[in-house]
This record gives sequence, structure tokens and C-alpha cells, in this order.
Amino acid sequence: MNARVLDGEIITTRLEDTRAYQGVRTRRIFAFVIDYIIVGLLTIPFAILVAILGLLTFGLGWALFSVLLPMVAILYIWNTLGSRAQATTGMKIMGIRLEKLDGTRIDGMTAVIHSVLFWAGNVILTPLVLLVTLFSDRKRTLHDLLLGTVVTRTDI
Repeated sequence: MNARVLDGEIITTRLEDTRAYQGVRTRRIFAFVIDYIIVGLLTIPFAILVAILGLLTFGLGWALFSVLLPMVAILYIWNTLGSRAQATTGMKIMGIRLEKLDGTRIDGMTAVIHSVLFWAGNVILTPLVLLVTLFSDRKRTLHDLLLGTVVTRTDI
């Protein structure tokens, strides 16, 4: 067992270290803003392709505009949050990462489900979804609680 003592408490994993959760809520909010700017920018070249496809198919291809933003966002989440880093670009910039409580790695499907639950929670609860972090252990949101995940700082 790889245990260490911090302020008189025996810490066996980094997930038990309270320092790993300091400032996580604020970092998550800024990471969200950064990621949505990136997704918006990534959508531009795909929108140009869909526009050209729409011209070539006499307007039929323009139906893809209805799913363009969600598809770009899902691909972005799958390839960043589901990667070895377990963090989107915004999360990397803010120094946080998503982890499972059982210690296994976040895969692409879990990353997408995590994000879809986040979006659904925001549609239903608006920004009140962040209120859960005020009362939950480890500043976990509702979708974190449902999936058994936690966001921690990478510098601890």
C-alpha cells in the first residue's frame, strides 16, 4: 500500500487528498467556456463542407446543419476526454482531469455519456446543476454522481 500522511490523516490514493479538489468548480467553468469556443471554431470548416454538399445535392445536404454542432462536440469529447489525458483541451489548460472512482480509465463512450448527461442536466436544471457541487463530496456534479466519476486537479 502506498500511503502517506497529510495533516495527521493517512492518504492512500490521490482521490482521497482534499487538495485535489480545491478550486475545481471554478476551473470546470472556465474549461467549459474554453471548450465551447474550440467546438465553435471546429464547427466552421465542417459548416463550409456541409454548405458545399448542400449545393451539390440541390439543398438536400443542408439538413446536416441540424446535427452539425452536436456531432462536432461529440467527436471532440470522444477524442479529448476519452483520450489518455482524460481531459479536454480546456480542462488541460485549467489543470483538471476526469477520473473514475474505481481507478479505471475514462473511455470514449463514458466521456460522451458524461457530456450528454451534462447537457441534459443543463437543459432541465439550467446552471443550477452547479449547486450540487456545493453539497456533494469532492465537488461532484449530478452527472459525476451518476457515472462514478470525479474531476481533480492534475498538479496534486
